[in-house]
Amino acid sequence: MTETSKAALTSVNPETHADAKTANAWLHTARFLTTAPQLQHLPPLDVPEIAFVGRSNAGKSTCINTLTQQKRLAFASKTPGRTQSINLFALGKHNVTDAVLADLPGYGYAAVPKEAKLRWQRVMANYLRSRENLRAVVMMCDPRLGVTELDDILLDVIRPRVEQGLKFLVLLTKSDKLTRMEGQKVLSITQLQSGGGEVKLFSSLKKQGVDEVAQLLWHWAHLPGPAGVGTSPMAVSPDANAPDNDPPALDD
Repeated sequence: MTETSKAALTSVNPETHADAKTANAWLHTARFLTTAPQLQHLPPLDVPEIAFVGRSNAGKSTCINTLTQQKRLAFASKTPGRTQSINLFALGKHNVTDAVLADLPGYGYAAVPKEAKLRWQRVMANYLRSRENLRAVVMMCDPRLGVTELDDILLDVIRPRVEQGLKFLVLLTKSDKLTRMEGQKVLSITQLQSGGGEVKLFSSLKKQGVDEVAQLLWHWAHLPGPAGVGTSPMAVSPDANAPDNDPPALDD
């Protein structure tokens, strides 16, 4: 190991817990890294990656912007379902990347042409199955709809990796639209459906769950990971990842 690599490793905070202030400050460092319409356009990284997924109109972009305390980091398309690329955002102070957020295309919007829909849904499914540095998946659900059939398909896609240690969180967004009793009811139901993942109520409007989720993401990003997934800062390589295979796609 080079002296630079040793310095990078020793610069990482050995603690895997942070208070809300520390976690929120870390998320606020988020900055655009790259966008990729295909897996081979994604840079290979050794830092932990946390993917955000969900049906179109589930509030994914708003959630990312709320967590990072930035108004326009993640863009919500004027036409839901039209965004068909994976967007990566780097995290870390002083422009040193120690983790990455991945914003995946929304799924399940009927107005998108079927051919285009299947193409990027294959990309997304293959990403979730094969991205080596993927540490956690955050799935957004509208609590008024609950976990839908398409969400169940996504859960099936990642289940083998969850069993191997992939962290998983279901965020019930727009929870401000529910009464307290309704929120607790859908929380209990979703916990039974989540297959062992974490489930939390979340509201960008009322900031419900923001601190708790920030701390959870910080914790996951700073846990010792599987072989090949470290927490040391890493430069982005221009080399391509493996090309897409053709796994079963999320479809509606």
